[in-house]
Amino acid sequence: MPAFFLMATFCITGSGGFVGRALAAHLAAPFQALRLSGDDWAEQIARADFRDATVFHLAARVHDESSDSDAFVRDNAEKTRMLATAARESGARRFVFLSTIKVNGEETDGRPFTSSDAPNPQDAYARSKWEAERLLAAVDGLDHVIVRSPLVYGSGAKGNLRSLMHLADSPWPLPFAAIRNRRSFVHVDDLARLLVECAKHAKAAGQTILAAHGSPFSTAELISEMRASFGRPARLFGVAPRVLELASSVAGAGKKMRRMTRSLEVDSEGAERLLGWTAQIGLRPAVEDMARAYAQERA
Repeated sequence: MPAFFLMATFCITGSGGFVGRALAAHLAAPFQALRLSGDDWAEQIARADFRDATVFHLAARVHDESSDSDAFVRDNAEKTRMLATAARESGARRFVFLSTIKVNGEETDGRPFTSSDAPNPQDAYARSKWEAERLLAAVDGLDHVIVRSPLVYGSGAKGNLRSLMHLADSPWPLPFAAIRNRRSFVHVDDLARLLVECAKHAKAAGQTILAAHGSPFSTAELISEMRASFGRPARLFGVAPRVLELASSVAGAGKKMRRMTRSLEVDSEGAERLLGWTAQIGLRPAVEDMARAYAQERA
């Protein structure tokens, strides 16, 4: 085991979640698990031992359309501030915060997002994560790293990805062949490796690092890979993206469709230059991971 793991202590929020489970597996070391979703979240923070610890803050309120903006601010921004302040006061070694590429914006147009781009959050979730980043940076004396991630793939992915898997696992032709967008992603194991690198490297301190695989995909490519993983033909036909967006808006699903038709591309070269990290798991094995888990759930 590397010296870093032998000498370090760790605290993880959200250790039972999708990314948290992958991170715990990559650490392969004991850690304190802080659960911030219950009514006793403040007591959990107060009881934690942060001395010389590396804190991985992964827990967050995510895309929940039933939540108001105050709930996002409380769970994503205010809890981050309190956790970071307690970590600083108790002598934590480093604070690694998992944010979202949505802080940069909802879509790109011909140029990928970089860490130097001005933030442009568009919804309550993204605004609360941007506020959390600002509050974290304002905690004087705390060594911190911010990681902004795009869509995370891998076994156990839920939400929109699982809904898309359900759609792909059908015999019906789908109208996505004309979509030529560019969407970035990262596999959960690659993201976990990056979080560990951010904890280890001195050069990561104070940085905002973008995570992504180097090869983005189009929606047509994604659906084709999903159907191939189920042993199905692609069966895609072409409808103009603007027509799909208009029809979906009429049905109240315009925002979801724009995620299918528009581009959101991320430049992760900064992580490679700074930390020597590159994402290793491409679209096909990532989709195969999800398909296996999906098939097991259905069985």
